[in-house]
Amino acid sequence: MAQQHFASALLFFFVLLVTDLEALSLKGLVIEGVTFPVTVKPPGSNNTLFLGGAGYRGLNIQNTFTKVTSIGVYLQGTAVSCLAPKWAGKTKKELANSVKFFQDIFTGPFEKFTRVTMIMPLTGPQYSEKVAENCVAYMKSIGVYTQVEEQAVAMFLDAFKNKNFISGASVLFTQSPSGTLEIGFSKDSSIPTVQGVVIKNKPLSEAVLESIIGQNGVSPKVKRSLAKRLAKLLQKKHY
Repeated sequence: MAQQHFASALLFFFVLLVTDLEALSLKGLVIEGVTFPVTVKPPGSNNTLFLGGAGYRGLNIQNTFTKVTSIGVYLQGTAVSCLAPKWAGKTKKELANSVKFFQDIFTGPFEKFTRVTMIMPLTGPQYSEKVAENCVAYMKSIGVYTQVEEQAVAMFLDAFKNKNFISGASVLFTQSPSGTLEIGFSKDSSIPTVQGVVIKNKPLSEAVLESIIGQNGVSPKVKRSLAKRLAKLLQKKHY
């Protein structure tokens, strides 16, 4: 029995090791002049995450499509082994068209890190109020918006109220498997080493990433990038 447990543990470690090596075979991306390196270490985290995908968010402003932010979504290496049983072998088109696939990412039991870098200047409230609006709509749609989530959203908005983001400044979201959301800020594309504002609310933590890559996510480009890059990592030959 002990030998069986050891063999299982060894196999599990091997799968994680292959996952990490495969993830590192990906390359960084440049989105609207903003560089997203292939790996990052989020503030306060012991893990190095790989770039799952990146793209921009655009808005129609006075009948003109304007690119507002560049967004990179990073995943813990174990994400691939978590997603593989259901999604290995699927094409990038199949993944891109699947609502459930992206749901499995933003609710998955692995660490996520999202860097949102401003293309055009925004105030903290301009950015956070729209994000909060989308998060509340999602939480209400799945029946998890209670007074506790309302308080968490108030904390989220408070973290941004005195912020002003110049072009090139970044907002950093770290989402732990336990459901903690950490919010950090950078005046450029660098990643600070100190922890930012911490909100312990799993529905809100998941909703922030859902607002980007969910069914009505604000960045179809990020979704397509995730689907393309993860389809490569999820090829059956790796499992």
